[in-house]
Amino acid sequence: MQAMIPFPDLSPEIFSISIGSFEFALRWYALAYIVGIVIAWRLAVAALRRPALWPAQQPPMKPEQVEDLLTWIILGVILGGRLGSVLFYNPGYYMQNPVEILQIWKGGMAFHGGLIGVVLAAWIYAARHNIPRLQMADLVAHVVAPGLLLGRLANFVNAELWGRPTELPWGVAFPGQMAQDCGQALGEICARHPSQLYEAALEGLLLGALLLYLVWRRNALHAPGRVLGVFLAGYGLARFAVEFVRQPDAQFVTPGNPLGLAWHIDGVGLTQGQALSLPMIALGLFFLIRARQPQQSPA
Repeated sequence: MQAMIPFPDLSPEIFSISIGSFEFALRWYALAYIVGIVIAWRLAVAALRRPALWPAQQPPMKPEQVEDLLTWIILGVILGGRLGSVLFYNPGYYMQNPVEILQIWKGGMAFHGGLIGVVLAAWIYAARHNIPRLQMADLVAHVVAPGLLLGRLANFVNAELWGRPTELPWGVAFPGQMAQDCGQALGEICARHPSQLYEAALEGLLLGALLLYLVWRRNALHAPGRVLGVFLAGYGLARFAVEFVRQPDAQFVTPGNPLGLAWHIDGVGLTQGQALSLPMIALGLFFLIRARQPQQSPA
């Protein structure tokens, strides 16, 4: 019998309240967003209160402005994440059911779309307040990882975005017919890679620790764009690697394309997550190279 880890008895809801027709439930995924935003806020404020971390000991903005910036970023995350999910992963379905585009409570958020939303929101805010854009980007990039860590842990609790079938001893038997259907014998339980935990470790824990080390111990903020470059390249590489063991979205899986490759020729190609990660890696390398060159003035 194959060794595997049974999925723990976890509920997506922390608690729920029902009073008459009114119902409210606090879910782990929502709490991950809230706690991630609070941690990002405190880290950003701490960095802005340390002038020595910045070029010419001049932080790009006041600590009090972070709360205002967070409002813009939250809107960018929600709008960008939802539109990214619609456009990148299932445009056909949503074009036929446009009303569901606004129903974010049913799920469906894409990291790459959320990233674009955050970039646009921060760019607009920086332009409105005359803040150096690359320094703003570095500030935001170095505080994102805790939210990614918590979000991926919440994905695991929700038993969603699981990995491909595996025979490794740490494979997890996720609940639900879709997770257990691996083309095996009838009634045989399927073990899958806990890809959410892989991403939590790589995108959240490892990348986050590296970014904090570079900012607080290696003066990385002195070279505008360096922290941004590490984040983009680091996340892109981590996501690209995990995609090899992550179950692709159902709409990409067909009898002729069992691996769910979105871009392929004769069965060789990339998943949608890998295709979206390549531009991140390229941009990250661009900013890292740019940061090594002498800067006349912050951009």
